[in-house]
Amino acid sequence: MTDTFDVTEDLSSSSSLDLQAADIALDAAPIEPALPNGFVLLGLAPELVQAVEDLGFTQPTAVQERAIPLALPEMGDDQASDAGKQRFIDLMVSSQTGSGKTAAFLLPVLHTLLTQQQQAAAEERLAFERAAQEAAAKGEAPPKRPKRKDPTNARHFKPATPGALVLCPTRELAQQVAHDGIDLVKHCRGLRIANVVGGMPYQLQIAKLQNANLVVATPGRLLDLQRSGQIDLSQVQFLVVDEADRMLDLGFSDDLADINHLTEQRRQTMMFSATFAPRIQQLAMRVMHDNGASVKRIQIDNPQEKHSNIKQVLFWADTPQHKRLLLDHWLRDSKIDQAIVFASTQVECD
Repeated sequence: MTDTFDVTEDLSSSSSLDLQAADIALDAAPIEPALPNGFVLLGLAPELVQAVEDLGFTQPTAVQERAIPLALPEMGDDQASDAGKQRFIDLMVSSQTGSGKTAAFLLPVLHTLLTQQQQAAAEERLAFERAAQEAAAKGEAPPKRPKRKDPTNARHFKPATPGALVLCPTRELAQQVAHDGIDLVKHCRGLRIANVVGGMPYQLQIAKLQNANLVVATPGRLLDLQRSGQIDLSQVQFLVVDEADRMLDLGFSDDLADINHLTEQRRQTMMFSATFAPRIQQLAMRVMHDNGASVKRIQIDNPQEKHSNIKQVLFWADTPQHKRLLLDHWLRDSKIDQAIVFASTQVECD
């Protein structure tokens, strides 16, 4: 009896010590509650929120947090049964590369296009059900749903009529924006994105344009396809000009003026640029509603801000050969891990 009592006492005391240790551990490392998904709080569609979460993001960046609420329609869908009653704000956003600006304009545009698509599908379904009920009341056969026509058949060809247009200054940027957009619509049924850039086969791009809701394009190729009747810009509701400063640097001012004229019926214009330089403001006055009088400006960081860890030094060279020797000397320096060399011409780069 004595042995049994001693063993029981030891076990109980050991268990008590373990529980105390567990309590101390819990007190030392309290579990912090998870933050709510910031994209849900912005009011975006669940399909888009899920796609963003699949990419590994649950909290918006500074530019996304400020731009998305302003880019969405002022009147919610639950308050406006007619999409025509929704009001949109023109935006000018200054944000640097890597700040998440692509999602800042893609997400609100895709949200509105998706909402409009779902509303149109609901209205079409109600109209079909109403027609079926009327036919049943008259003792007639129920109506048949219209079959989808094959867009590859030349007889059924119609110019693409996108609802949104994103303009980019370079092919590489346009391809990247289109790729990001495709990732964002992976859960959105029936929402299609097309990429229109120079240096790519016309027929392939024409095929991808069919039934596209959002088109990401460079200005030159877009106008080529418009002039040949492959795309109709009269239904564009949202125009986004990405990297407007580079757009002007590359000489697209006249093309932007043409696209502005072809999309005069649009409801919203968003312009993203690294700076709010005077020439960008002049461009905004030409393409924004009311000559830019009611545009909202968002500046996330100061592009003129100086970085303390950057040192600029000027080295003089007597001749081109001397400059090449200096360059050769620096590129052989083992202390330099990375280097970027700029040249004025393609031949000099080669």
